[in-house]
Amino acid sequence: MESTTLLLIAALLLGFLIFWRRDPEARRIRKMMDKIPGEPVYPILGTVLPCLFAKPEDYLNMAITMVTKYKPLLKVWFGPIPAVVITDPDYVKAVLNNTEMIEKAAFYKLFHPWLGFGLFTSTGQKWHSRRKIITPSFHFKILEQFIPIFAENSDILVNELRKEVGREVFDVNPYIFACSLDIICESAMGTSVNAQRFGSSDYIDAMHNMKEIFTERIAKPYLLADFIFNLTKWGKLQAESLKVIHGLTKKVIKERKEQRANESQKIITEDDMNYGRKRRLAFLDMLLEAAENGANLTDRDIKEEVDTFMFGGHDTVMATVSYCLFLLGLHPDIQDRVYQELRNIFQDSDRSPTPKDLQDMKYLQMVIKETLRFFQIAPVIARYVPQDFELGPYKIPAGISVVIPMFFLHYDPDTFPNPKEFNPDNFLPEKIVNRHPYAYVPFSAGARNCIGQKFAMLELKMVLSSILRYYEIRSIDKMEDLVMVLEIVLKPKNGFRISITPRKSNTMG
Repeated sequence: MESTTLLLIAALLLGFLIFWRRDPEARRIRKMMDKIPGEPVYPILGTVLPCLFAKPEDYLNMAITMVTKYKPLLKVWFGPIPAVVITDPDYVKAVLNNTEMIEKAAFYKLFHPWLGFGLFTSTGQKWHSRRKIITPSFHFKILEQFIPIFAENSDILVNELRKEVGREVFDVNPYIFACSLDIICESAMGTSVNAQRFGSSDYIDAMHNMKEIFTERIAKPYLLADFIFNLTKWGKLQAESLKVIHGLTKKVIKERKEQRANESQKIITEDDMNYGRKRRLAFLDMLLEAAENGANLTDRDIKEEVDTFMFGGHDTVMATVSYCLFLLGLHPDIQDRVYQELRNIFQDSDRSPTPKDLQDMKYLQMVIKETLRFFQIAPVIARYVPQDFELGPYKIPAGISVVIPMFFLHYDPDTFPNPKEFNPDNFLPEKIVNRHPYAYVPFSAGARNCIGQKFAMLELKMVLSSILRYYEIRSIDKMEDLVMVLEIVLKPKNGFRISITPRKSNTMG
């Protein structure tokens, strides 16, 4: 940045600091926060001063070190923004079950330019209303309609991976990224960006940009203020990226509305009826139908929910598939058990999985759950505190956020013996029943649990089973070789390096 811009930023930060020190409510919060253990707090920068001199791949280890030092509860300051981090399952339950604490933390506002006030970011009556409208769309019988989309794109993925047969090593991440993006675009909007067949596009690049921008803003406190952020290269990049993302969503909504209007005016023939039964509904269609039937949903509301579905259903699934393949490539005995389960289901057939087949993949589901414990895709949950409340011996002030670090919670040896060992048997029914229900929350919990978790599990089973029916996976890197980068989702800096070998005759036989 130019020197004049830096001087302006410094002046604005100084002004904010003076206001913060003089504001009575701010003084009350500081006084209460001083009684909570944590790292030294520096003016303007808070407790994240070390992040300014660290690389993105160092952020996670720094966070783990700090949380370990002060568990089960500690204070942090993201610049001038205070928060409390909790790791005790009882504390987690108290927060996630609190019906007054459904508003997400302040930093979720960074998503507003991207997602607006959809289900992920809204609160209060608007959130309750949206949740009520959208929940029926995730009934299992509705979700079954998406299975052919999962299957077709998984088949494309299996064919694309043939390019890598015979290579000693390749990064599987780009393949999974493209497959996941095609699935979520077709499921959410009824259209595909054909990422698997045609590679990068402006839309894909824009999605990548937004994730990188979010990471930068969290790590560098001075970028949290919009008036500073908008002066930087990141602010300009966000504006350009959102123009692309929102442009596609608006275009698809407009076309879909026109298509539905034309269909409603047609004389319905028997052929049309047969076509209608076969025609796939996207999440967008369900929202448009709800609006047509009287639900309080404007075009802007629909755009927000489609963008939210795209955001929530892409990176998370992509990362989980990649992590799962990596872990199975490190543990051939566990991979073998998954493959044997698939053989028992499909015998010698190469047919696509049915809904019942997916339900019967019990061991694969345990593997997926253990993967979500081992690698926390969304590394934190955070809630805004609307009024003072007590956690153990501490009083948490209203106006701050409570942060739940899943990367620590899921590695607690008191809950998961030998937590650094990949062990799907952690999710045997007899072990689940004896475990604190808030010690494992990959999809959050309470009123604001992830509405799309059943959708995600079906997609994960379809993609993983398709790959594992046709290929044996071997991971090149070891756990200690991974350099993790903390973004919107947790991911390895250098991707997942694996090799693949076709199963016999490339069939289940």
